[in-house]
Amino acid sequence: MPNYVRLEKDAAPGVAAVLLERPPMNALNSQVTEEILEVAKQLENSGDVRAFVLWGGQKIFAAGADIKEFLDFSNEDAKRTSQRMNEAFARLADLPQISVAAVNGYALGGGCELAMCADFRVAGEDAVFGQPEILLGIIPGAGGTQRLPRLVGVSRAKEIVFSGRQIKAKEALTIGLANQVTAPEDAYRTALEMARRFAVGPAALRAAKRSINQGIELPLASALDVESEEFAAAFSTADAQVGITSFLERGPGKATFTGA
Repeated sequence: MPNYVRLEKDAAPGVAAVLLERPPMNALNSQVTEEILEVAKQLENSGDVRAFVLWGGQKIFAAGADIKEFLDFSNEDAKRTSQRMNEAFARLADLPQISVAAVNGYALGGGCELAMCADFRVAGEDAVFGQPEILLGIIPGAGGTQRLPRLVGVSRAKEIVFSGRQIKAKEALTIGLANQVTAPEDAYRTALEMARRFAVGPAALRAAKRSINQGIELPLASALDVESEEFAAAFSTADAQVGITSFLERGPGKATFTGA
């Protein structure tokens, strides 16, 4: 059985690459879902990896779910598939490492949902995002109705999901679905460079990511409690002592962190 998701540990110092390799469209079938989950589990236990890039290759990110699997789906089949994809994608989104999706070509349906699991998205000028499920008479089932409104706002997300239309890179940047747009040939390199910068950051990056990811789901008062806990936890790291001492002795931006 071929492997469709490959983990490359040394894409850059401290940076791994998660590579989708199921040509021609990187369609997300049940095997791809299981392999994404397995890679996420590997990254959870990879202390030497402090950031990673998610990439589908130079031509296409992922054109969506493998629609052939939907034929003759029962309600239970659909629910089980949605739950498993959400489990895999949530495991990837909640990793302590900082993540950057490099998007070339289509990131539609499940592909768009997968890209939204990353902390940041670098889009090539050829990138096309969208949640076209409504055109099949169904709805997104791997986070599209939940992550998209958190990124672009509720009203805009409804318009995108209800219409099923495609969003090109420039618009994606304007509405907050993409963080940066580059020439198509530069998307992966730019994402790697972004990830490399985070890979030399302090351990507090993990606390900041946990605080934002957990807090956004909560009422403000509860979210502020999460922030207080993570703020306190950051002070127990060696990097906090390095950073504070460096600031007092040499000013800001001169500390060298170890991620511990």
